[in-house]
Parts: sequence; structure tokens; C-alpha cells
Amino acid sequence: MVDVVPEGWPHQAFLASDRLRLEPVEVAHAEAMEQVLADPVLYEVIGGEPPTAPQLRERYGRWQTPRSADGAEGWLNWIVFRAEDDAAVGTVQATITLVGQGARAELAWVVGSSFQRRGFAVEATGRVIRWLADHDVVTLCAHVARGHTASERVAAKLGMVPTDVVVDGERRWIAPE
Repeated sequence: MVDVVPEGWPHQAFLASDRLRLEPVEVAHAEAMEQVLADPVLYEVIGGEPPTAPQLRERYGRWQTPRSADGAEGWLNWIVFRAEDDAAVGTVQATITLVGQGARAELAWVVGSSFQRRGFAVEATGRVIRWLADHDVVTLCAHVARGHTASERVAAKLGMVPTDVVVDGERRWIAPE
């Protein structure tokens, strides 16, 4: 990863949990993730369609610069692998903005259809949350599409609560500080 993170931003790291390994996204992950993201069912609630490997290579290439052009946001993206067999199972993202003496993270997660209902989203995102806490991230939120009950359950298991704020059809969930 290119080290162009402004002072005060967390620098992305390799992470691990009991069953998972989280690697900072690289262009080389595109082929493995094409398979994970290929199921059209993933897009029934959130919209869009499965990306191709070339589209993922282009996207992951952009993500090698882990911040917005104006430096207002930092982007941390991990590919989640199952430790027992190195199968790619999904992604976790944290969009970081600086607030006061700390930072705020907006979290997002995707787990491939064939890997769902095993607790991988909670385990991977929970690991990212613990890492962010060690890097002065003081506020956490996620935006969950209305009717996306699986992601609502993940957010709740992560200790988040829904708010009345809706942005682009997605309800904001926050973790109490």
C-alpha cells in the first residue's frame, strides 16, 4: 500500500481473529473477490450488479491511495479470508474522518452469499473495530439499507443502535460512545 496517509490517520495493518485473516486490499485480490461478489442475490437490497475482475482491479487500484484528494477522508479496506483454507469470504471498509482529538469511522461489510450465517461479518468487523479503537477512533457508525435484515443483525451484534437518520435510503446505526 502507498504510504500517503496524513498525520493523525491510522495506517492500515494486517489483522487476524480466531477464524479470519484480514489483509489490506491489493489489486491482486480482484480475482478471488470476483467469485465472492458474483452472486446477484448480494445486490437485491443494495442495488447494483456483480463487478468483474477488471472492474475490481481498477477499484482496488484506486484504493491504493487511502484518502480522498482533499485529505478530508481516509479509506481503509480489508479483504477477509477464512484462516483454515485461505478462502476469500468478503470485505470490511472503514471511512475515516478526523473529529476533535480522535477520528470517526463509517463501517461497511460484505460477506459472500456462500459464507453468510456463520458470524464472519461480526467477527471481521468486530476485529476492525478493536483495531480502530487502538488508533483513537472515537465514533463508529454504519449505514444499512432498509430491509437488509442480515446487516441490521450484524450492526446490532456489534453494539450499534439504529437512529432516525436516513441517508439515500440507508438508516444510520451508531455505536454508543
